[in-house]
Amino acid sequence: MKNKVVFWHILGWLLYGGYEFLGVALHSKHLRISLWLTASMLFIRIIEFYLCYLVVYPRLLRSGRGPQLAAAVAGVLALYIGLRALIEEAIFPAVLGFHNYTIDGSIYYKIGYYIGDNLFFGSPMIVLSAAVWSAQAALRRERENRQLREEKRAAEVAFLRTQINPHFLYNTLNMLFSMAYPVAKPVANAILKLSELMRYMLHQTPDGQVELEKEIDYLRNYLDLYRLRFPDSFFVDFTVTGEPAGRRVAPLVLIPFVENAIKHGVLDDPENPVHIRLNIEGEQVQFEVENQRSNDQKDATTGIGLPNLRRRLELLYPERHALHVNSQNEQFTTSLRLVG
Repeated sequence: MKNKVVFWHILGWLLYGGYEFLGVALHSKHLRISLWLTASMLFIRIIEFYLCYLVVYPRLLRSGRGPQLAAAVAGVLALYIGLRALIEEAIFPAVLGFHNYTIDGSIYYKIGYYIGDNLFFGSPMIVLSAAVWSAQAALRRERENRQLREEKRAAEVAFLRTQINPHFLYNTLNMLFSMAYPVAKPVANAILKLSELMRYMLHQTPDGQVELEKEIDYLRNYLDLYRLRFPDSFFVDFTVTGEPAGRRVAPLVLIPFVENAIKHGVLDDPENPVHIRLNIEGEQVQFEVENQRSNDQKDATTGIGLPNLRRRLELLYPERHALHVNSQNEQFTTSLRLVG
């Protein structure tokens, strides 16, 4: 895909440059001067275009960044004017013996005319780069949405093929809970937590998002099941700071980090427990899992895997997430930041 984009960009600039130089060759009375001025204009416009296309618009062309965007565009136009003045009014006279502008009048008139004229010639590339970047971003979002729909459909088909009437199984777990509670409360509690896990996994919402509080409850039930399984050798510290009420996230987006820590981490060391931290601040959700690496694999399951998780985050939170994985000595840390 990147090669195609590069190809079309190169082709576009060749066609544009060829059109400009052909016009000069056919109509200019001072061919040498016009060719140099056209080359300098093309060079500066390429700089202007890609400064907006690669730097300004990817970072600032979004809701709530209007003032920063306006300031950045003004800065690009100022750079455009400065480069033209440097090349055409300083370097060309010194090296080639000619310059571009000859303006009569006061110094203020000359400066005003020069700036106004360059704003006129510099603006088209600002608009063109915005149009190209926006069109490519829209196509990319459509492609990612289509892929997400296809992956979701495939996952739903796979789930339907493998499930054993989940609602029947869920109801059966509730029945087993009622039978076990009078006899063995720990077993009944384990069945109840397993039932809650299943209900959450089966729950679907129209927008594909769930309340963050429910995601937190899912993590706690998951950890509680392991505590019941290893009552004296399971040391995991899970803390939540901030207010999760009203926040929504993609379902099961946090559990892969916990699964990975339980599968590969040291769980039986009270001096170095697994640390799971969830912090909600403003529009951001920060989730971090820190554990000591263990040489013993305790679970043969692979979970979703970090590569698949990265891909899922790219589809669900495009340009609205940051995932960092750090492995240093025997310490393993994963950190996820979600925005919006």
